[in-house]
Amino acid sequence: MTSSPPVAISPTERKDEIIFPQGEFWSDEPPLESNLHLRQILILIQCLEWAWQNKDDYFATGNLTIYYSPNQKKSEDFRGPDFFVVLGTTHNQERRSWVVWQEGGKYPNVIIEILSDSTAKIDRGEKKEIYQDVFRTPDYFWFDPDSLEFQGFTLIRGTYEPITPSEQGWLWSQQLGLYLGIHQRQLRYFTSDGELVLTPEEAATQAQQQAEQERQRAEQERQRAEQEKQRAEQLEARLRSLGIDPNES
Repeated sequence: MTSSPPVAISPTERKDEIIFPQGEFWSDEPPLESNLHLRQILILIQCLEWAWQNKDDYFATGNLTIYYSPNQKKSEDFRGPDFFVVLGTTHNQERRSWVVWQEGGKYPNVIIEILSDSTAKIDRGEKKEIYQDVFRTPDYFWFDPDSLEFQGFTLIRGTYEPITPSEQGWLWSQQLGLYLGIHQRQLRYFTSDGELVLTPEEAATQAQQQAEQERQRAEQERQRAEQEKQRAEQLEARLRSLGIDPNES
């Protein structure tokens, strides 16, 4: 997504002079272009939070402005990745934006842009250069939910180099320790063992299915035990009808 250009405002209304609650900055990001974009961003966030539910030293979000002006001004030098992850920070979900000079100079470790007709050129060009040369973000990916175009780059000696796809067409993110790949027309995470990282809803459904399978197996075992008991009782009754006491040794 493109970031909002600075707007003409009077000196007394300069954005960098506005005092927000608790010193926070609000995100300047425009609305998402389609429901596909929204769902894709949400699934990236949900799945990572589910996979990392025991971690609290990262921040993952989407459609949030990153302010990185060396002059520490909100009115200049800002970008809004569709999805990004910062490692080695706090898992504070109350952030309204990512202000580099308030976050110890940290930039994202991973950025993913969701391409659209209006943003693709910038995502492939201008933003890629900024993420490479200014942010120094180690892993950068883009994905088009319509055409399914998917590419990834990793920073090697200061330059983005294409990530070689796996046999499945997945791209490895060293920063996340996960693959990114297309599953049912969505960009999803996969473990190093090739397992799909589930959403919380998928995990709940899977747990219910496994519980039902266990219940069915237990019921089958109970029925088999009951059948064995009935066969034993029938055999005993048959022997007694022949005058044989099955309890005699």
